[in-house]
Amino acid sequence: MGFIHIGIIDIIDIFLVAMMLYYLYRVTRGTNAFSIILGVVMLYLMYVVVRALNMELLSGILGQFIGVGIIAVVVIFQPEIRRFLQMLGLQQNQRISRFFGGENNEDDLDVDSLVKACIDMGETKTGALIVLQQTSDLSLMAEGGIAVDAKVSPSLLENLFFKNSPLHDGAIIINRNRVVAARCILPSTQSQVPKSYGTRHRAALGMSEVSDAIILVVSEETGALSIAQGGVIQRDIEPEKFKSVLVRRLNMNVERSRTAERFFRRFKRNHQQEE
Repeated sequence: MGFIHIGIIDIIDIFLVAMMLYYLYRVTRGTNAFSIILGVVMLYLMYVVVRALNMELLSGILGQFIGVGIIAVVVIFQPEIRRFLQMLGLQQNQRISRFFGGENNEDDLDVDSLVKACIDMGETKTGALIVLQQTSDLSLMAEGGIAVDAKVSPSLLENLFFKNSPLHDGAIIINRNRVVAARCILPSTQSQVPKSYGTRHRAALGMSEVSDAIILVVSEETGALSIAQGGVIQRDIEPEKFKSVLVRRLNMNVERSRTAERFFRRFKRNHQQEE
């Protein structure tokens, strides 16, 4: 009995399927859709098993369910499918651009100024919603707000979110170390969340579900600091730990991007050698 031969195409095939399942999990995590999709997957696996065992009657019944089920899934999970395609398309576009454009370390985010502003606003219970753009393209969302184009500084951020400021409501979007827009409207989460979640926390969670952005929240009621990313929100972060949590998340995004770039470079190099 010979060993199964696994080529480069098989590895790419497995990688792409794994990525698709990962994004599908991220989109449906925390929603009712996750349980339903899990049931659909189990039904399909059962169908594969009964076909392999040549159980004709049960195979035919399950086959009919799956045939109709494809249409039902598209109708029922229309919001989740839209979020999945948005997340996949936006991230891959930006990763490809970064891969061919190379890295640019100029004008990196001033984390110290950002953290200081958030802690100061937390102490004065000044509500804030800050979107840190990563690889997803947020230009359309920024166009819906008011253009700012100013360098990040504690005084700027605190003035933007000052309670009597006309730009107090909504979110600001930061790209690298510049505030590009203020008073931006973010999509609210479609997941079931506790009633204690306010408008800012729901918007932060919703934004993290459709992009890879990191969203910072300062509660206007309690002054508590929170960070949302990847459809998950970490609430009530202690001020002295806020910087370390934020830096760790920023570094994770950078490492993911570099890993993807290394993979594509290695694949391209191997492909050229084979030719």
